[in-house]
Amino acid sequence: MRQIILKIVLFLCVLTLFFSCKKENEKVYTDAEIEAESKKVNDFFQSSFNRGIDNYPEFQTRLGIKKDYGKLNDNSPAAAERDLKINKQELQWLIDSVNVDALSKDVLLSYKLFKQNTENSISDYKYRLYNYPVNQMFGAQSGKPAFLINMHRIDDVEDAKAYISRLNGFNKYFSQLINNLKARETIGILPPKFVYDKVVQDSENILVGQPFDNSIKESTLLKDFMKKMNKLDIDEKAKSMLERQANEALLVSVKPAYEKLINFMKGQKRRANFDHGVWKFPDGETFFNNALKRTTTTDLTAEEIHKIGLDEVARIHGEMEAIKNQVQFEGTLQNFFQFMKTDKQFYYPADQKGKDAYLAKAVLLIDSMKTRLDEIFITKPKADIIVKAVESFREQSAGKAFYNRPAADGSRPGIYYANLYDMESMPTYQMEALAYHEGIPGHHMQLAIQQELEEVPMFRKFGGYTAYTEGWGLYSEYIPKEMGFYADPYSDFGRLAMELWRACRLVVDTGIHSKQWTREEGIKYYTDNTPNAELDVIKMVERHIVMPSQATAYKIGMLKILELRKKAKDALGDKFDIRDFHEVVISHGAIPLNILEDFIDEYISSKN
Repeated sequence: MRQIILKIVLFLCVLTLFFSCKKENEKVYTDAEIEAESKKVNDFFQSSFNRGIDNYPEFQTRLGIKKDYGKLNDNSPAAAERDLKINKQELQWLIDSVNVDALSKDVLLSYKLFKQNTENSISDYKYRLYNYPVNQMFGAQSGKPAFLINMHRIDDVEDAKAYISRLNGFNKYFSQLINNLKARETIGILPPKFVYDKVVQDSENILVGQPFDNSIKESTLLKDFMKKMNKLDIDEKAKSMLERQANEALLVSVKPAYEKLINFMKGQKRRANFDHGVWKFPDGETFFNNALKRTTTTDLTAEEIHKIGLDEVARIHGEMEAIKNQVQFEGTLQNFFQFMKTDKQFYYPADQKGKDAYLAKAVLLIDSMKTRLDEIFITKPKADIIVKAVESFREQSAGKAFYNRPAADGSRPGIYYANLYDMESMPTYQMEALAYHEGIPGHHMQLAIQQELEEVPMFRKFGGYTAYTEGWGLYSEYIPKEMGFYADPYSDFGRLAMELWRACRLVVDTGIHSKQWTREEGIKYYTDNTPNAELDVIKMVERHIVMPSQATAYKIGMLKILELRKKAKDALGDKFDIRDFHEVVISHGAIPLNILEDFIDEYISSKN
């Protein structure tokens, strides 16, 4: 027995000596060495970002850069292969050329994020065709006009010529797009039938008006060009020449581009089917699990997410029952839903006066929240935010609300878009939650601050993680409740209705793509469980179908932020400050949820 004890003691001594020597032999880096290595890596990040800007002219425009102002992005397979090659080269450099032990804490975070993003991009290259490049939510048919209208400024004659040059680029871009659609069809990836008519409708809308027909109205793109160009201080002869060139570009490039896409979509529709989930793709189950992992930045399975959704729906229904009783409504929750859907007191008129009133109220809500931001935030965005209605050419297919971030150079504010095509889908009791989510303290607060961060690589200023960004947006619907907003119980019901909407997304997204639900089954689940208008429901289910996993980000992200807030509150007690917590959450830009948890743990440790 004594010999065994001696052997154990000897072993522990050797082990202690080993680790002591290891610790003594570890290199301790000087501040100068850390600064030098960190600068080398930051320079690499900037070089990589600049290369990305050079390869994507439309991204330049979004940043307020006019370097390749007359060009559109290259949408060819060669461009995808180019990006893959660059990713592999950059990953190899990160592995071979960086001493991670000599990086500052902030640069080490950037290194990990960049490396992970690059590895994911390389891994996901095999899924590059696993999407629908044109659909009712996005695609060149609506995206290119929206880009020119919202992003392409005309400050001088050269800018006007660049606009015309981009119009002349439509034909080539749409030809690449059609080739990409053909490549997907070769491996069995076609949108379900309902998508085609919507894409065709978007396309046909662009070809209405001068110079495409003899109507007295200008087409969408010509109207935008003329409105911007007429503000220039140039003579009438120069304006006439530019107008003539724009008309020619619309007829020679834009028109045939859309006609080719329309003809292709009509032809492919005959070969499409009614299968709605990505389970129909080659190895579709693996693809969807990967998509969920990328979207949520968690390891939650489709089944786990489905169950979370069911549980959240049940909880929110309970809170809605309490509001139903508070307003003394007699009947079931479903009866109450029907009342909220149909009672005229909750809807603005569908005429222009009603739409203008909606926009004015949305501005008022955001302005009111601006006056209270000091109560819950330390850092606030410098960029302003405006409210706009979704443009008529895309309002029938676009979502009910969304946000465009401001230009990095301050030349363009953030934009909260409200879709007023169907006023019955925009009840007044949801106005508060929508404005807080898309505007302040939601996406504008988080994304504008992210762009304004100092000493952070550009890829982090303009990158994103959907679960973080949309989780923050949904969490931002809840924060005002704690500040005394949603004083009207119907408005608080609207907040719950929007949270319920996101809970149902967990159920339906996984239902369609993992459990082989049909479009109709998804619609029925929403109709049975939410007070939303039928058009609202149809748009959401169709969004699930063309954007697998994306809609799961909101609720998963929100739940994680609330979980971390409770963790911090429980740990800190009276030391907890909501302003400090929010500063930690938004001061690093968009990050994966697991890394956000690491920062909250550090925050807790720093206060104890």
